[in-house]
Amino acid sequence: MAPGNALIPQLTGACSGSTVRRYAFDVPARTESVSLARRRSRAMLTGWGHDEELHETVSLVISELVTNAVVHTAGDHILCELTDLRRALLIAVRDLGCGSAGPRLCHSGNEEERGRGLLLVDAVSSAWGSHDAPYGPGRVVWAELAHQGPNKAVLEC
Repeated sequence: MAPGNALIPQLTGACSGSTVRRYAFDVPARTESVSLARRRSRAMLTGWGHDEELHETVSLVISELVTNAVVHTAGDHILCELTDLRRALLIAVRDLGCGSAGPRLCHSGNEEERGRGLLLVDAVSSAWGSHDAPYGPGRVVWAELAHQGPNKAVLEC
C-alpha cells in the first residue's frame, strides 16, 4: 500500500531514519476469511522474525477485528494492514460497508458468547481505537501491540 494510503492514523514511535515495514492485504467479507487473515499475518510476522508469543496475540486481535468487520458491515471485502515499528506492531482492519457508529466495548453481565471481542483486544493491546475511513465508505479499527522487537538484532534508537 502506498505511504499516503495507510489505514491507521499518523504513526508514532518509529526511530528517526528507521525502516517501517508494512504489509497490506484484503480478504473477502466472509467468515472463512478470518482464518485466511490469521495465516497471512502469521506468515508475514515469521518473515519479519517475530516470536511465537506475538504471533498468538496478533492472531487473536486480527481474528476479532476481521470477525467484527464481517458480522457488522455489508461490504464485500475487508482491508487489513500490519505495520511493524521497532517496539510496536500496528494492526488495522477496514470494512467497506455501511457500518454503525463504530465499535463499542460490551460490558454486559450476561453470559452471551458475542460481544466480548473488543474486550479481548483492549486487554492485549497497548492502545486501540477506530475512525471513519479517510476516503470512501467504512470504518477503520486499529490496535497497537507493544513487543520486544524481532528475534534478529535490532539497533536501539
